[in-house]
Amino acid sequence: MARITLEVNGAVHEVDADPATPLLLVLRNRLGLTGAKLGCGLEQCGACAVLVDGEATLSCVRAVSEFEGRRIVTVEGLGAEGELSDVQRAFVMEGAAQCGYCTPGLVVAITALLERRPKPDAAAIRES
Repeated sequence: MARITLEVNGAVHEVDADPATPLLLVLRNRLGLTGAKLGCGLEQCGACAVLVDGEATLSCVRAVSEFEGRRIVTVEGLGAEGELSDVQRAFVMEGAAQCGYCTPGLVVAITALLERRPKPDAAAIRES
């Protein structure tokens, strides 16, 4: 076990964890942030996506120790003061979810895309 300091959704958290523990498990089990989900466990489905320094990052297998000193934002941290972000609002307005399991990962991926490319073309959206 080690004491690991993480910045998540603008707050600093110190957690005791095995440094090899996947970030996703620390977010869900230690910090109670359950928006990111364990899907495939192979970094393929995107259900576990979070923003790390503004980039969509899959968190299901990457060690929590890799994220010290980085800025992590989960789907719960995208809005401001209890309000939904523009992407979250668009997903709600369009009913852009089926079961909703992977929706947080999609919202995070699109948020990252729009941050680096405000007017993406259809190919960039599909790739994201």
